[in-house]
Amino acid sequence: MEKKVRIYTISTCPYCKMLKEFLLQNNIQFEELNVGENREYFQEMMKKIDYPGVPVVEINGKIIVGFDKEEIKKELGI
Repeated sequence: MEKKVRIYTISTCPYCKMLKEFLLQNNIQFEELNVGENREYFQEMMKKIDYPGVPVVEINGKIIVGFDKEEIKKELGI
């Protein structure tokens, strides 16, 4: 079953760039929601986490704050 992956990012975040590169290298499709450009995405993200910080990864409803490569790999099964 394919995992639904959404990532909350901002353009200037180096960890967001590393996360996107990691997902692309592993052929993981994802939806990027830039919270710096869209206030609605920011508000959506804040409903899921306690404090503003990016990247935030949502994999089939599970939230991972930050570029925690091992946790992301575990959730994706890679």
